[in-house]
Amino acid sequence: MALVAAGVAAASGLWAWRDLSRDLPGDTAIGHIADTAQSTIIFDAAGTPASTISTEQRIDVPLDRVSPAFLHALIAVEDQRFYAHGAVDPRRIAAAAVANVTRGRAAQGASTLTQQLARASFLTPQKTLRRKLQEVILASRIERRYSKPQILELYVNRVYFGGGLWGVEAASLGYFGTHASALTLAEGAMLAGLVQSPSSYAPTTDPARAIRRRHIVLQAMLDTGAIDRATFDRADRERLKLADALLRRQPHGEYFLEEIRKTLVERYGSEMVYAGGLRVYSTLDTRLQAAAEAAVASSLRALDERRARSDRTRDTEPLQAALIAIDPQTGYVRALVGGRNFTASHFDRALQAYRQPGSAFKPFVYAAALEAGYTEATMINHLDQPLATLQGAWLPEDEHADGNAIDVRNALRVSSNRAAIQVLNQIGIDRVVRYARAFGLDRLPAVPSLALGAGEVTLASLTSAYAAFANGGFVRTPALIRRVDAGDGGALMAAVDAPQRAISATTAFLMSDMLAGVMDAGTGAQARTLGFRLPAAGKTGTTNGFNDAWFIGYTPTLVVGVWVGFDAPHTIMRNGFAASVAVPLWATFMNEATRGDTPAWFPVPATIVASDICAVSGKLATASCTGHRRQYFVSGSEPIENCDVHQPSVFRKIFGLASVKPVEPAPVEVTSDVPAKEPDAPVKKRGFWSRILHGSSRP
Repeated sequence: MALVAAGVAAASGLWAWRDLSRDLPGDTAIGHIADTAQSTIIFDAAGTPASTISTEQRIDVPLDRVSPAFLHALIAVEDQRFYAHGAVDPRRIAAAAVANVTRGRAAQGASTLTQQLARASFLTPQKTLRRKLQEVILASRIERRYSKPQILELYVNRVYFGGGLWGVEAASLGYFGTHASALTLAEGAMLAGLVQSPSSYAPTTDPARAIRRRHIVLQAMLDTGAIDRATFDRADRERLKLADALLRRQPHGEYFLEEIRKTLVERYGSEMVYAGGLRVYSTLDTRLQAAAEAAVASSLRALDERRARSDRTRDTEPLQAALIAIDPQTGYVRALVGGRNFTASHFDRALQAYRQPGSAFKPFVYAAALEAGYTEATMINHLDQPLATLQGAWLPEDEHADGNAIDVRNALRVSSNRAAIQVLNQIGIDRVVRYARAFGLDRLPAVPSLALGAGEVTLASLTSAYAAFANGGFVRTPALIRRVDAGDGGALMAAVDAPQRAISATTAFLMSDMLAGVMDAGTGAQARTLGFRLPAAGKTGTTNGFNDAWFIGYTPTLVVGVWVGFDAPHTIMRNGFAASVAVPLWATFMNEATRGDTPAWFPVPATIVASDICAVSGKLATASCTGHRRQYFVSGSEPIENCDVHQPSVFRKIFGLASVKPVEPAPVEVTSDVPAKEPDAPVKKRGFWSRILHGSSRP
């Protein structure tokens, strides 16, 4: 009978062992116990790490780079017989049982460091007999596989110290701003004390309680002979000094990095992004990013002060601003600011906000006109003639141009509303919509007020569209990521340059030439007053009610768009033209972004010629023309008739001095004697069509 009973007991024990082991990890998993979730690293354009993405802050270190003071403290408080026992410590189990029975509660634990490692690596924290027995099984396997020093190294790199800090190195940096190798005895004792309950004893949560816990750890070290009384006293008196060297809030580029994070999660899933150790090579230029954030912050402060002085109303929401800087040759985004404060609002106003562009849309009307055969000198007539619409005759206000006619170049320079709608009407709304879509602007109504910015765009899409003027006519999707590699080095994604032609190279050059006039002597001239001297081109946009202020400007190497406004559209300030609201922000950034750059401009295409044109007639200037300018033309489109407004004298006619020979325009020159701001104009009521179709009519 005894043999039968023993057999039954053995069989039952074997069955129980197999049942407990059935869903436990095998030897292969135990062999990879050191493999932990790896953070994704984002690199900037120069290849320097800029940020990490992870669910836990973990930095593994070898045992010889951990302070002996911490190791002695850990063993003293968590497992004093660590080097003497196997997977479990029977003596400690017995002592814990006696203590718990005596006190009538679970007052003392008995898990060894190896058991804790097994639990942290493979099991849930659920307190059941089954889980405890499984913990013993796994601890036994770990003890057979690894030496004691190896187990200790695995433990100190896997244990949780609270605050999202895993492992002693991250905890040392996160709590004390020092590496694990440099921990003092007092610091090591405090970290060792956290292991039992990180949320309860974290020094950042309850410093006094953390110090009391440190005292207990130091007492355990004294009792076990790890330290003497004098050392105990010194460490026990040491003042708590916290320093976080692992600030995970990025100093710059929060909107930029957040957009990268969202893109990665959408493409690869959260698990791979947060634990897969991806290597992400971004387009971020950290110097430009810092300059962009500083420019936005200083400009908003200045605008807040202006509004406080001049406006009686007090807004409950803050004024916002956004900036994006793009390399026109690649589409790479170099800097991105999506709002006033990322912590207060993650909404990215550069990438997500759709707003009316106002007169910043007009360049696309004129680009379509140039493609249709217009030139810089084409005269736009009948500016006082209303357009016939289904709702009746419509003629927008226009405080930017006097008279009944104006040439294309000057119409764009002064941002004439009536000239823009006449051109739109002459070349056809459908043509302008088609070209705008080629530029990547697709939320546009086919209505006459489109010429004044009736559609909706994002700052990123509008800036990317302007980049086509700077790169020969190509549109590229703005890119924030150059390449993504897997943790093992394998390539997952590489950015592909897929430019789409929107306009010809000659049209792009002519548009840059005309927009340079806007910068030097038009609505963008405030940038010159603020010290920006490099050759550049750009256009302002101010929507009705002064709700939005835009400026998109560029050099051959950088196109930058800025926007200012409220999230819920309403007046920024009285007479808040873009020239005084948005242009200063752009100039502040560009002065820093282009510091040290050599002046350069676009090369003249071979199919472009130059002629001296009368500013009044738009024909070849004669010696009698008092106002004329050298202008560019596609070969064959230049005027061939002399000005018939300014008649030369009989003497000049006899001696053949009636005309001026065409010459190449001089290189772009930047002068300081340009208007400092847009012409002041009273706020007028919106025109009929603007009210119906929400068009924008400010420069």
